[in-house]
Amino acid sequence: MKKEEIETHIISIIDRIRPFIVSDGGNIEYVKYEDNIVYIDLTGACKDCSMIDITLKDGIEEIIINEIPEVKEVR
Repeated sequence: MKKEEIETHIISIIDRIRPFIVSDGGNIEYVKYEDNIVYIDLTGACKDCSMIDITLKDGIEEIIINEIPEVKEVR
């Protein structure tokens, strides 16, 4: 897959995840895709949440990597 296709797919996944994050008072924003790493910004209630690492690694990262094998990590 080309970088542009991967970015489009990442954004569509984030758009599917966003309602769940928003329902908990937070938000998720795509920042960039570089060197097989997706960079996102978790804002709102997510910023100070004690579960942020679990949400990021066991939730968001797992979903993205399962759908896009080229992605190695989400930060």
